[in-house]
Amino acid sequence: MSLPDPVPLYGPEYKRDPYPLYEQMRAAGPVHRVLFPSGVTAWLVTGHAAAQRTLADPRLGKNHALGNDRWRERASIMPEPQHSQLQVHLLHQDAPKHTAMRRLITDAFAPRRVEELRPRFQEMADALVDAMPGDAPVTDLVQCFAARFPFQVLAEVIGLPPHLAARFRRDWGKVVAPVGPTDPGRPAYEALLRELQEYIAEVVADRREHPGDGLLSRLVAARDEGELSPEELDSMIFQLLVAGQEPVTNQITTALVSLMRHPEVLERLRAEPELMPAAVEELMRLDSAFELTTWRFLAEDADLHGTRVPAGDSVIVSLCAANRDPERFPDPDTLDLDRAQGPHLAFGHGVHFCPGAALARAEMQVALGTLVARLPGLRLAVDDDELRWIPAVLGRGTAELPVAFEGPVCPRSRG
Repeated sequence: MSLPDPVPLYGPEYKRDPYPLYEQMRAAGPVHRVLFPSGVTAWLVTGHAAAQRTLADPRLGKNHALGNDRWRERASIMPEPQHSQLQVHLLHQDAPKHTAMRRLITDAFAPRRVEELRPRFQEMADALVDAMPGDAPVTDLVQCFAARFPFQVLAEVIGLPPHLAARFRRDWGKVVAPVGPTDPGRPAYEALLRELQEYIAEVVADRREHPGDGLLSRLVAARDEGELSPEELDSMIFQLLVAGQEPVTNQITTALVSLMRHPEVLERLRAEPELMPAAVEELMRLDSAFELTTWRFLAEDADLHGTRVPAGDSVIVSLCAANRDPERFPDPDTLDLDRAQGPHLAFGHGVHFCPGAALARAEMQVALGTLVARLPGLRLAVDDDELRWIPAVLGRGTAELPVAFEGPVCPRSRG
């Protein structure tokens, strides 16, 4: 069956299961023109080898200034002044600015520090499970756990004080979802943006008045010492608060759905908890919460894997399609805890490899390990096709995750 041009990347069926479409696109070639619900078109890279080369291609830049007028007409939809003040974070920077900004955050997410904090993460996960009603016929694991645990971890890691953490609204994360100027939801979208910007200003003022040794305090100090502009500081806090926890929420849901679709694997993990690190890698490969990367641009017309791409058109990599490429991962649609084909691309590749990868891995290991061990008989409480997948452009996850288990919850592990 021939593919349309451009290929639409939206709709309930696509969000529920994009993999048949990705398989068709990979078979037809590594690069395709695609259409997003906002009307933005882009060039999508699908195969693993092509994806890896694209993510490391020095010709492709991340700065929005490289986008052409066609892209800017529909993609630069965050209004001013928020676009200028919140969109100059790491994801939209190139070297040398990207290098300097990334250096400011790497220590906070270093693997050694993450491991030092792991016992604290375990306490948080156990407390959330302890609070679950053991006699409820249905429990929403998003509301009870997946939407809470990553934010609690993030607040601990970046030094967000409890009084400010308690005031953060998860709805503010919706500002990364495109809402065009003519969309009836635009006023609500702009209101969320203003609220989030006011909250960020409050965080900056608080950390300046009550400095500590956390990442947020260090970023504020870097701004005061001239290493960051006010806009770069606000953008980095914006990125930490929004991109630092919602993808982990979504990854917990995709991983749990995969495990509950394969109860024999779930039971094996319960019996062999030492397999959890390998299981997390395989679950992220199988269904990544980062479905697509953000924009990249060529400064001049160029060939990209056999396709001529105009300067300033957006280039996006499908991490999910790359992670199920049979040329890289034999039998790619199978959940295989013993897979030995090497690393996936769920955290990207190259200079923009996710700086929080070690933290995300630890969160996933703690979250899944706790839920698998402490919720006996864990299973979906609805039919698979009743799950509501979020309509996000770049990410995958379920809005709710109704489950049942044989309560009460198991006691905490003494190990």
